[in-house]
Amino acid sequence: MSTWKDPNSERLVYFAPEVIAVFGQYVQGDQDAEAGGILLGHVRGIHLEIMEATVPTPKDRRLKYFFERLLHGHQSIAERRWRESNGLIRYVGEWHTHPEDHPTPSGLDIAEWQRLASDRRDRRPMLATIVGRESLRTEYMQAGGARCRLYSLP
Repeated sequence: MSTWKDPNSERLVYFAPEVIAVFGQYVQGDQDAEAGGILLGHVRGIHLEIMEATVPTPKDRRLKYFFERLLHGHQSIAERRWRESNGLIRYVGEWHTHPEDHPTPSGLDIAEWQRLASDRRDRRPMLATIVGRESLRTEYMQAGGARCRLYSLP
């Protein structure tokens, strides 16, 4: 579950074990609220290496079927990682949970991903990951709204 591939190209996304561990900590039980954060990592040509997933802050809005990431804590972490790495570690996307075994993005998720992708200064697609109870859903969102689902390599 660590390496994902775009079926239309050779693009790969690798999630470091620390990122998978964060996802595992926030898998939603029946009474849990959604959780989420940002994904930080290295851009290696057409590939991504996801090194860190921020965790929910006390200021984020968390409900059973809703998560709203507020900039306060997440943005400062991203800026600090950027500076500390001399620009090698950067914001590459978003993650959040769903109370589903095999998650699918809602209309609200897709609209938010499109907004975030269109705001990217580097014009790269934004990586979006939803953590379900049994699996992940990982997609690229282009600034123009085109989506591409990625699939886990065995």
